[in-house]
Amino acid sequence: NIGYNIYNKQTLNAIALPWLVSWVQLAVGAVWVLGLWAVRLRKVPTVPKEALKAMVPVAAAHTLGHVSTVLSLGAVAVSFTHVIKSMEPFFNVVASAVILKSVFPIPVYISLLPVVVGVIIASVSEVSFTWGGFISAMVSNFAFTARNIFSKMSMNAATGAETKNLGPVNVFGILSIISTLLLAPLVLIFEGAKIKSTWLAATAGTAAVISQPQLLTLLLASGLFFQTYQEVAFLALGSLHPVSHSVANTIKRVVIIITSIIVFSNPVTPAAMIGSSVAILGVLLYSLTKNHYDQKAKAESAKAS
Repeated sequence: NIGYNIYNKQTLNAIALPWLVSWVQLAVGAVWVLGLWAVRLRKVPTVPKEALKAMVPVAAAHTLGHVSTVLSLGAVAVSFTHVIKSMEPFFNVVASAVILKSVFPIPVYISLLPVVVGVIIASVSEVSFTWGGFISAMVSNFAFTARNIFSKMSMNAATGAETKNLGPVNVFGILSIISTLLLAPLVLIFEGAKIKSTWLAATAGTAAVISQPQLLTLLLASGLFFQTYQEVAFLALGSLHPVSHSVANTIKRVVIIITSIIVFSNPVTPAAMIGSSVAILGVLLYSLTKNHYDQKAKAESAKAS
């Protein structure tokens, strides 16, 4: 994840084409998974048409979430985008209550208050703040929440008797392929007319900021790191206890924020540091609280049966 964030930001600093960068990253993932299937290093999934149809809304939400994240990372500091994205659990619990009618114990909702307060403090004191970057990060929270909701709603169709080898990593691979196809026309609409001129301005002439081989390397590296960190995240989720995963996820975000500040020399105010810390620790508190009540509900259910 650190590698992805660094290479992605370096790419966006060189060329202001976030839609194209987003598409290349998804396309690299699609080629990666198709290659693994072709050489049989990964079992090829069997997916009926109904299951594929059910995945399209999930892929659409995934596409929107990814593009919005890249737009935000291009507009503001990497550290600030990750602070805003720490609000994703807040969107999740609200959407679960409204759409899925899934209500959590009151302490779970209370545990989210530090996240909201921390994000507010960090936002008002962020040196690199722009409304475009802030709104894009918020849209990504909404989109990834929608992806989770659509995934739960389409779970039955995607796990029928006719499906085979459809584990989490293969599901993400299929989503990458669908998302690549969905995003291609949007890239042409939003950036098609300026791709060539922007690319040449960045790589050719006396004003060039980077060579073409270097830019291609950054693009491909960001795509490869994006795909592999997502796959590793799925593997970690399946291998770790929920509490351990929550702690590891919190440490990951902290390391990303600190590393990005060091690599890109982003100025950070004391208030922004406090707000970021409160928000990240709030996410950990929420994760631990939610896990506690999930385990309690499972124990009570097992006892009742």
